[in-house]
Amino acid sequence: MPAATSRRRLGVDASHDHYKWWALSCTSVGMLLATINSGTLIIALPDLERSLHTSLLTLVWVILVYMITSTVLVLSAGRLSDQFGRKNAYIGGFLVFAAASLGAGFSTGGIELILWRILQGLGGAFLFANSAAIVTDAFPREQLGVAMGTNTMVAAVGLVIGPVLGGALVDISWHWVFWFNVPFGLLGSAWAYGILREIVGRGEDTSFDALGTGTFLIGLTGLVLGISKGGIEGWHGPVVFGGLAAAVIFMPLFILVERRHRAPMLDLTIFNNRLFSAASAAAFLNGLARFALMFVFVFYFQGVQGDSPILAGLKLAPLAVGMLVASPIAGVYADRRGSRALASIGMLVTAAGLALMTSLGETTSYWWPGLFQFIVGVGSGMFNSPNTAAMMGVVAPHRRGIASGARVLVQNTGAVLSIAFVMAVVTSGIPPTVLFSIFSGLGTRISSGQLAPFLSNMHLALWCMAGLSVLGAAVSFARPKHTGNNAEEPAPPAPVRPADPTPTSARPSRAAA
Repeated sequence: MPAATSRRRLGVDASHDHYKWWALSCTSVGMLLATINSGTLIIALPDLERSLHTSLLTLVWVILVYMITSTVLVLSAGRLSDQFGRKNAYIGGFLVFAAASLGAGFSTGGIELILWRILQGLGGAFLFANSAAIVTDAFPREQLGVAMGTNTMVAAVGLVIGPVLGGALVDISWHWVFWFNVPFGLLGSAWAYGILREIVGRGEDTSFDALGTGTFLIGLTGLVLGISKGGIEGWHGPVVFGGLAAAVIFMPLFILVERRHRAPMLDLTIFNNRLFSAASAAAFLNGLARFALMFVFVFYFQGVQGDSPILAGLKLAPLAVGMLVASPIAGVYADRRGSRALASIGMLVTAAGLALMTSLGETTSYWWPGLFQFIVGVGSGMFNSPNTAAMMGVVAPHRRGIASGARVLVQNTGAVLSIAFVMAVVTSGIPPTVLFSIFSGLGTRISSGQLAPFLSNMHLALWCMAGLSVLGAAVSFARPKHTGNNAEEPAPPAPVRPADPTPTSARPSRAAA
């Protein structure tokens, strides 16, 4: 009896009925950390530009480099997690993220901050790759919509908290925008260590696709660098040309490498499933259409309307509140009625909200941008959880790590290109002095005539994003129906490796847990 007590751990055994909810609590902590960090950093960008004396391009890359790193490495992280265990990979993601956040808070310049953000992206890749896979392992397929809806709801809570918290932290010092992540990351790693169990057998293939990872990294970085630098500083020069040329060469080369590699970074056969491939395309278009929205509105509120960071953070809340309201309802509905129609309607609602935003001006009452953000948030909540549940519900358990990585890959690739593309549009033809005033949050010093080109460009970007959302709705509707029982891949014949070596007699009873 004392031996059993000494070995008692938090949570319950993986076979327990309630384990799924314990596992969901772990992924929710990770989701909360990621979204709070995103919101706090975005609201702090104008202060970062003033404090670190960075260029606008450097400021944009503080955001982009994290997303590129996590996007490029997420598939490798998913494969490594399938091979060596999702629990350890998830805990490692928390610890790396916390350590990088500590270093980022001590940065003295833009380049140093970018380097720390790369390390943050490494930690984020392991969190992103394992979150959906852990949930999918723990939940029966018919409850995946509820689980994904809960994760999306938690993300929405983080998006509500992040900008407001970021405004408060910036008032103390921008360094705390990063240091705040440290105790949060340590708490998440401790919780995951105590709660998670390894419940899926590990893969035998431990090879690493260095060539595929390298070609994708060069191709995506070149594309984003070419678009972002060309849009902000002009489309001439060797860096812009070299970046776009690298994308043209290395992105197709990446596909060729993956088709021939024995254990590819991105297993292209996973896209043979029509539902998975169509849902992936819709996720890409959703990321491309919506991700830059909060980025744009931070500068609209601080740079155009002259709001403080805290007030701007509060004004961003309706976007997340809409997601918070719609996500769990959409998850329950998708489990019962299917996800195809709901995901399509969600994209159309998002398109409507984005189109309405093109009416915003310098002195528009907050009632209107608040309402339009709420509409976009509702549309995003209607799309995200059903689409994710559809993607993850059609793959076999032993491939969920790589499927989760593929989902994040396509979504984050769209998000990275979203910021690069939108920044290229909104900065086009605007004098550098005006851009500096807008993006450093000094909009009160700019005349209405100087702001007019920026607002016109912002409206054009919003129209483009609305059009992409309509295209995403069409792609979603064209995919097969998802009914919760249409997985196509068989599970592997190999026996599952037991995850917990503790003797049965030494484990706590379910009732005690």
